[in-house]
Amino acid sequence: MDKVGIHSRKGRETMKRVSEPEPDYEEEVLKRHKNAQAVTVLGEEDASVKLLEYLVFGAEEDLVERLVEDREDGGATLLADDDSSESDVENEARLTVQTTRTAVWEDDDDDDLEEEVDMTHRFRRDLTKSDAEAKMSKQKLQQRMKEQFQKAMGGMPSWAESKVRKNNKKKDDSDDEDEDGDDLMRKTGNFVGSSDSLPKGIIRMKKCLHANNDRPSEDRLTTVQFHPSAQVVMTAGLDQSISLFQVDGKTNAKIQSIHLEKFPVHKAQFSVDGEQVVATSFRNKLFYIYDMMEGKVIPVHTVRGLREQRVKVFEVSPDGESLLLTGTSGYLHVLTMKTKEVVNSMKINGNIAGVAFSHDGSKVFTNSEEGEVYIWDMRSSKCLNRFTDDGCVSGTSIAASKNGQYLACGSAAGVVNVYSQEECMRQNNPKPLKAIMNLVTSATSLRFNPTSEILAIASRADDEAARLVHIPSFTVFSNFPMFQRKTIYRAQRLDFSPNSGFFSMANNKGHAPLFRLLHYKNF
Repeated sequence: MDKVGIHSRKGRETMKRVSEPEPDYEEEVLKRHKNAQAVTVLGEEDASVKLLEYLVFGAEEDLVERLVEDREDGGATLLADDDSSESDVENEARLTVQTTRTAVWEDDDDDDLEEEVDMTHRFRRDLTKSDAEAKMSKQKLQQRMKEQFQKAMGGMPSWAESKVRKNNKKKDDSDDEDEDGDDLMRKTGNFVGSSDSLPKGIIRMKKCLHANNDRPSEDRLTTVQFHPSAQVVMTAGLDQSISLFQVDGKTNAKIQSIHLEKFPVHKAQFSVDGEQVVATSFRNKLFYIYDMMEGKVIPVHTVRGLREQRVKVFEVSPDGESLLLTGTSGYLHVLTMKTKEVVNSMKINGNIAGVAFSHDGSKVFTNSEEGEVYIWDMRSSKCLNRFTDDGCVSGTSIAASKNGQYLACGSAAGVVNVYSQEECMRQNNPKPLKAIMNLVTSATSLRFNPTSEILAIASRADDEAARLVHIPSFTVFSNFPMFQRKTIYRAQRLDFSPNSGFFSMANNKGHAPLFRLLHYKNF
């Protein structure tokens, strides 16, 4: 017989002996009874101790299954009750055992995700896919916003995609550290600091209200240009008007608009100091100078020494002292801004396709419709070098970067060759640094941004035919243009604000689409 049985029998015999105590010995019997109970409890193995040992050293899954089975059988307890007179200590220990697990933490925000959001609000309408989505849970709304962001950014980059789906399993500390490192590399936030140079691939930008939204043109726009010092943009076009707008990206309020009678504007350009605007037309020898400080429109009917039938294409020199007029039969005429007379002329073979000043105004680059490029000294009017644009049959446009490093030449085939200005000066047959072939129609407009990190190229022969090229990688930004509907149409002219904060273009619909380049902090 085991130890528990012996003590149980002794307890029962003791209870029989003290069941009918004599009156003289009542106090002694009660004392013996308490001692016998204490011995019985100490002799037995506490059931709560058994449960604790099983929980610590046994299988946790088996314990859970037993607890569930006992509860389904009518709430039978885990411990067997052999005696109805079990001690209070055993009852209290058994009651403290929890049969179910409760959550350690409850987050109130989890309940908020189930709340529905009104999707008819004007700020949320673009997130809906149909009219039936009048209500949407917060969790689904967050997912929809994430999808729209990835779509706007051109999709999730390949380096951010997880190659292997991780299962829910226990890992040691080293695995956790590796996973934290992977999570860090999959984030796009600025942990240390952003670089000053413009990254390639995707350009951070925002579509703003049209620059001329306060007064759209009734006909095709031919000019858009940002003021050299003020936060102002100018538009002009075939509606015979020149308009100025305050650029803020939100309202773009109109400042002033002037009408030129029977004078559809072919090109308008600010003077270097920003105090005047020069405007030319298509078939007139007449051109206008608009003095913004005095509020006067000055017509220039004749230019001494100029033997041209019309004044159409021109460029303002970087020093602001002269005007370079493109004439017929390959002539270039240098006109002084003070006296309005021709002081020098230069000539190329064939017809001129484009003209561009060097960053300091000391040299002039011209390309011909026959595909030749000429470099002129502005002071002596001598040709410094001449070469054939690589692979070009017919030239259409030309642009020089403001840092003095690059020269871009556009062709009728849509190919834009980018050269080193230094190599163009030294070699008779320079090779382009890169041939950009992202246009399939004639490259009619080229423009470097002020930091020489972006080259904007466009063709007025097709809708949405505009690209932004990253310099010096010479790769096209993949997210421009990439919008839900047409916004660019046929681009006639391109321009950047003085600090590259904004980019705009004039199109054939009479609008000037405006874009905020978020990499650049200033206007």
